[in-house]
Amino acid sequence: MGFGNPVRSDDAIGIYVIEQLRQTLVGIEEISIFDMGTAAFEVLFKLEGHDRIILIDAVLNTNEPVGTLFKLPAEEVLRAPQDDPMVFLHGMKWDQALSYAKKILRENYPEDIQVYLIAIENTKLEVDLSEGVKQAGDKVVTLILEELNQLEAS
Repeated sequence: MGFGNPVRSDDAIGIYVIEQLRQTLVGIEEISIFDMGTAAFEVLFKLEGHDRIILIDAVLNTNEPVGTLFKLPAEEVLRAPQDDPMVFLHGMKWDQALSYAKKILRENYPEDIQVYLIAIENTKLEVDLSEGVKQAGDKVVTLILEELNQLEAS
């Protein structure tokens, strides 16, 4: 699942990674590839029926150089569900959506969810990625493909 806004420069990195994977993994039915855009709420409907989930998104304000890549289990970034019913009506982030999904799906919640976050600064109204962020996105594509090859070999 790749997240991002395609007209906010480096925020589109999750979508870029998904596009690259779609081109590489054509015709492999066992793998679902989702361009989530900015629709984090949709996470609730995409998780069920999958054993492993990989999320890719941009992250601001890390105090790390642009293009720094972080990989971590989703459990480390889950945001606690809020009891505010307006959350469902006015949008949420994917970390909140995962928390709600865990509460709603219970035993059907995938156990293996990994998150790749790429440090960004530029979220200006532009359609191009900066070179450092694009390189980090290419690295994520390579890492995911290597992981898939390892799974296939085992």
